[in-house]
Amino acid sequence: MQNTLKTLKERYEAFKAEHPKVRIREAAKQLGVSEAELVACGIGETAIRLEGDFRDMLKDVPSLGYVMALTRNDHVVHERKGVYEQVSFNNHVGLVLGDDIDLRLFMMHWAFGFAVNENERLSLQFFDKSGEAVHKIYLNEKSNREAFETLVEKYRAAAPFAPMEISPYPAPEVPQPDANIDIAGFRQAWLNMKDTHEFFGILKKYKVSRTQGLRLAPEGYAWEISSEQVKQVFHSVSKHQCPIMIFAGNRGCIQIHTGLARNIVPMHGWFNVLDPEFNLHLKDEAIASAWVVRKPTEDGIVTGIELYDAAGQNIILMFGKRKPGIPEQQLWRDIVAQEAQPLYV
Repeated sequence: MQNTLKTLKERYEAFKAEHPKVRIREAAKQLGVSEAELVACGIGETAIRLEGDFRDMLKDVPSLGYVMALTRNDHVVHERKGVYEQVSFNNHVGLVLGDDIDLRLFMMHWAFGFAVNENERLSLQFFDKSGEAVHKIYLNEKSNREAFETLVEKYRAAAPFAPMEISPYPAPEVPQPDANIDIAGFRQAWLNMKDTHEFFGILKKYKVSRTQGLRLAPEGYAWEISSEQVKQVFHSVSKHQCPIMIFAGNRGCIQIHTGLARNIVPMHGWFNVLDPEFNLHLKDEAIASAWVVRKPTEDGIVTGIELYDAAGQNIILMFGKRKPGIPEQQLWRDIVAQEAQPLYV
């Protein structure tokens, strides 16, 4: 692996010299490699390869104290500061259930890990088998650096230059034609939901893709809105101090912010929330469709806003703050009713 790394490292160094402001994820795309491979170029200098059961490693992360959790996909970056609390696993599915850092973990997709030191900014970075980042944990001035060093030594790889078997995921399946779907059955199943989590099973049962399902929803349960309307919802949430939930993630991790979104800042093609404990960076041009989606539950209707890219992949989900057993807040419903009327009538 060392000879291969040396060649890639030389290419990466030349790329950085020519494009000093390009971030590593974009650099990987332009160089035709994965982000994990570029991080691995720093082994022995800026990166330490980690090994072991990442579930055990995450159970040690609370020792780091106050940190920043970062989860992203191609179109959004979700950053939340806080402490990792109540870390638990049921086989390969995990939860972090702190008041600030709230994660759903799908460990079957976690393949590579590194401790990274970028100009004294310390982090733990995890990647799936394709070399795409699933989750990163950044230390700050309030974090416990001694605990970080202890964790890194505990999980330091014995053979840091062992080959990394990068393997792409297969392309998503093409949705079946609407004519092949039991639309009446799908709609009735939607109307019979008792919990929002049942929706994924309904899509699977009727072999319906996510955006296809929104198109075929029962009347009045899903409608398309514009990206500008989504922005108006954010501005209204900020103005009225309406607590919300924002889900963003990838195949290995979903990260949830619950609370306010105060400081809304559009900038250079990105729509941003820039609050002290929570940052969101959403790429404007990536939003191919946006929907208001209503789902029945035992606590009444739950209203969400869902954003999708051109391939039908989810970018973010947004809800009013709520917990099971508590009906949806009226303020959130009022904001959606005011700012997110159907785009097509």
